[in-house]
This record gives sequence, structure tokens and C-alpha cells, in this order.
Amino acid sequence: MENPENFVVEVAAPGMEKQDFQISLEGNLLTISSSKKNHTEDQNDNYTRREFSYQAFQRSFELARDVVDEEHIQAKYENGVLKLIIPKKEEAKKRPPKLIEIQ
Repeated sequence: MENPENFVVEVAAPGMEKQDFQISLEGNLLTISSSKKNHTEDQNDNYTRREFSYQAFQRSFELARDVVDEEHIQAKYENGVLKLIIPKKEEAKKRPPKLIEIQ
């Protein structure tokens, strides 16, 4: 989503932890990736049960060129949703049209 001040990216990723994510911005390419491995083992007298699971994803978004204020990007992970607020540089923000007075 884009508004006059920011780009906003939301990614639903339930069951993850914030340390499972890697976010990078290279030029105007924003990449969000995540991976999580789980391993459980139950030992009983007669058997051993092992379970393994692996979750991973990667998404890339191309942002408008030379408009991102890289120093002020914010990322937050709450209730299974990763939200990034990517501010635009001051000179890239849309300004209202200038009204010209007729004389």
C-alpha cells in the first residue's frame, strides 16, 4: 500500500518469531525472507518419535526508484503480522497542486 508519506507492507506470517525474519533493501528492491526449523523428540520404552518441520518463504517488492528514506524504515511483528513502514524522502512526497492566482 502507498500513501503520500510512506509505503506500507504487511505480511501475514503466523507462528513465526521476529528473529526468524530477514529484511533487506538493495537499491529499490525490498526482500523479506523467513525460515524456521522445529525438531521434537519423544522417547518411550518401546520407541522414539522424532518430528521435523521447516517453514520458509521469500518475497521481493520493487519500490519506486530513489524515493525511499532508508534510514527511517520501521518493522514490527505482532499477532502473526509483519508490518513495515517505509518512509519516502521529503523531495519524493506528493505535494498538493500549487494554485496559481489569475491577475
